[in-house]
Parts: sequence; structure tokens; C-alpha cells
Amino acid sequence: MPTIATRPSSSAVCLSLAARLIFMRTPSRLLTIIRHACLCAASVASVILLAWGLSQTAGASQVSGLETPQSFIADPSGDFYFISNINGEPDAKDNNGFITKLDKAGNISSLHFIQGGVNGVILHAPKGMAIVDRVLYVVDLDTIRGFDKETGRTVSNVSLDSTRVSGQKQSAALIDIAYDGKGALYLSDTGANTIYRMDLAAPGGIAVLTNEAVLAGPAGIAWNPKSGKLVAVSWNKGKIFEISSGGAIKELVSNSFFSSRFHNLSGIDFDEWGSMYVSDFSAGKVWRIRPDMRFEVIAEFLSTPADLGIDRKNHLILVPYHYGNAAEINGLERPSTGGNSKKRSLADYGFDGMKKGAGQ
Repeated sequence: MPTIATRPSSSAVCLSLAARLIFMRTPSRLLTIIRHACLCAASVASVILLAWGLSQTAGASQVSGLETPQSFIADPSGDFYFISNINGEPDAKDNNGFITKLDKAGNISSLHFIQGGVNGVILHAPKGMAIVDRVLYVVDLDTIRGFDKETGRTVSNVSLDSTRVSGQKQSAALIDIAYDGKGALYLSDTGANTIYRMDLAAPGGIAVLTNEAVLAGPAGIAWNPKSGKLVAVSWNKGKIFEISSGGAIKELVSNSFFSSRFHNLSGIDFDEWGSMYVSDFSAGKVWRIRPDMRFEVIAEFLSTPADLGIDRKNHLILVPYHYGNAAEINGLERPSTGGNSKKRSLADYGFDGMKKGAGQ
């Protein structure tokens, strides 16, 4: 994991947090600023409201009691969620990491659904996650671990040692993982400027997809379901890259000489309409980049937003707050279809609960 600012002590001054919501229900924008003050306590959860539009959840679902959460993903069914908890130093082999499972409503169904050191599980510092059929894959330092998503039972452990990986020059320190939907997993290593490809049909068949300094510390990675390409965000230089199946790198977004839009990018995912969402860990922002390359800050003043996820089934965004020891689920705006002057309703923002009854 990349080096991150020192974790605040329990005696630190309480952070002042704010979230920005922007609703586009008419041609004019209604900008609402909602400010939150976090509680001053040793175990404070730096939770703030984060949403763009309304959702079927009828409000934000906040999760507390976590331990340095890094990644937050949804099961493709939309019926449950997983959060990886490092629970210690990000590079320590201490076997005390754990995975939290949430139900469909965003409530914790099992805080320690998978726990290092329990029932024979080895799990040191879990970070990125991906779900393939019944298996939850988790990157843990130099190993890809597979668990049954229903029972939590270990089903596989694949190590990226130098004897196994073709083209590898140093030990791996994995931070994220993505599935292409066609039988391959992709793994990012920030410190080594490397992205690996793992063939699920032959788990030992792990190879370096690309190893280039231009990647500038690849952190979060995600498969774009619209373009069919892998996309990675840069921790060191705030860039966004598209990577082909052959390892060719195309720069999609970068900071200009006059504008430093991004700082330390951590997470990335896509909604069903092709919009990209990225989290800026040190700047405390979540951005949306639409397919037409319009940039929008949908939340800011966040406490260390890490590897976010998108629930495409329920139109929700999932954000873990790494040093806040908390996480949050919020709704996403449905894009306008355009081409008509019909006034937009709450349903355009994912909220389907307020419908007129028969005869109204």
C-alpha cells in the first residue's frame, strides 16, 4: 500500500466535515451544502453524508466500528456487501485482518465474517476485492485469497512470489483487484508500478500485464463494462489510464500545468451508464467523470475516502473512510434521457418509493 499521511491520534482535534449535494431536477442547479461535525472520541467514526440524488434506501446508510477499511464492494445481486479491514499496519503480516459483511439494507450482518487467525484463515492486511460467481477474491500483500462469499470458508490462496510470476523483479505488494467478466483477474501493485493478469482457468498462470513508470503508482483499478477496458488511477500523480489486453497504456486524464485537479487517487468504479467515479484520498473528494468527460465533484471534505465501489443493481455508491474507521452507502442520480422537456421526478434520482396510487 502507498505511504499515507500519519494516522491522527485519539487526542487530535475533531475534524470538521462537509458534503456537497447537487441535484439537477430542472435546467437550473440547486446547490445544497450540508455540514457535519464529527464526534471527538478515540474511536470516532468520521461519517458524513455523501450522495448525488436520492435512492431507494431513503437516506444514507452509515457503517461504524470498522478498522482501517480499505475497499467496499457490492455483490452483483445487490443483496449484500463486503468491506475489507486492514486492522493494523498496511504491510504487516499480523494475520488480524478481517472482512465485514453487510445485508441489503446496509446493516452489518457479520463484523468479522472472515477473520485472520480464526478457523484456519490467513488474512493479514486485506485491501481490494472482487467477486466472481461464488468466490470473493481479496488481495492480501503478496497473495490473492479466495473465500466462499456465502460461508466465508477459504477456497484458494495464490501467492505472487518471484518464482511464480513471469517477468516479476521484486516481491509484490498488491492493493487492488478487478474482474473482466471473461475469466481474468487484474491486480495492481502501487510501489512496483505494475499490473498483473491472472487467468482463473489456470490460477498459477499469473503474468505481468504492464510494468511502466508512467503508471505513477497504480492504485485502484476497475473494468469498464462499456468500453471493455481496464482502467487504473494513479496514487502518485493523480492520473487515470486505460490499459489494453496487451498492456498498452493510454492516458485518459491528467493534471495540467495550471490545474492540479487530482491528488492521491485511491479508488475507481463505473455505474451502469458508463460514468466513472474516483476517490481522492488526500483531497477528501469523490469525483464523477461522465462518458462525455464532464467532471463533477459529488462529495468533498471527506475523511480519507479509499477504494470506493458502485452497486449497479441498486444505483448506490459505497465509500470506505480509511482513517475514519467507517463507511457509507448513498444513492446515485440517474442520467437524463435528454431530448424532451418533461419535468424530472424523484424516480430520475433512483427514488421509486413515492408513487401515486390508483386513481390519483
